[in-house]
Amino acid sequence: MLIAIPLFDRFTALDAVGPFQVLVGLPDARTIFVSEQPGDVTDESRALTLRAEAGYADVPRPDIIVVPGGPGQARQMDGSALRDWLILAGAGLLDGRQATTNWLAMDELARLGAKPRHQRYVFDGKYATAAGVSAGIDMALALAGRIGGDELSQRLQLGIEYDPQPPHNAGSPTTAPPAIVAGLRARSRFAR
Repeated sequence: MLIAIPLFDRFTALDAVGPFQVLVGLPDARTIFVSEQPGDVTDESRALTLRAEAGYADVPRPDIIVVPGGPGQARQMDGSALRDWLILAGAGLLDGRQATTNWLAMDELARLGAKPRHQRYVFDGKYATAAGVSAGIDMALALAGRIGGDELSQRLQLGIEYDPQPPHNAGSPTTAPPAIVAGLRARSRFAR
């Protein structure tokens, strides 16, 4: 099984690396980073660079594709090499399907024809979507469970010691202080 994680300029690092860390542990699977061309790709902070081992043309039919988010994704929606290779929600593949995304982009997801769900991850048919950054790890563990069973998923979770216990209950707009939610909303590119 081949699992491809496409990288693009200004991707969110944990969106790519979190699921990679889980999925690379699947037996009989190969998990790789891909991009328009093989080579270095820099994340949104401009402080981390990952190497794409293959170009999109080198990987025409991966079994699973995990697409990270990040501020650079907006440039991927229209006429990009990634979109040509993949064809995301903007091309209608999520029309009428349940999906999730970062809470700040829920309206955009609806505009693209999906049925937004405020959940950590959502499976609808052959599509899986995850909410904000750390939710990709949750989605990858659920995917690993679907592929190899719950025991494998639990071994992978323990192997990476994924046992979140954040110091604050502010990981969702429903639990974060209203002033923080409003401040992030005001600075979001999705603010209307």
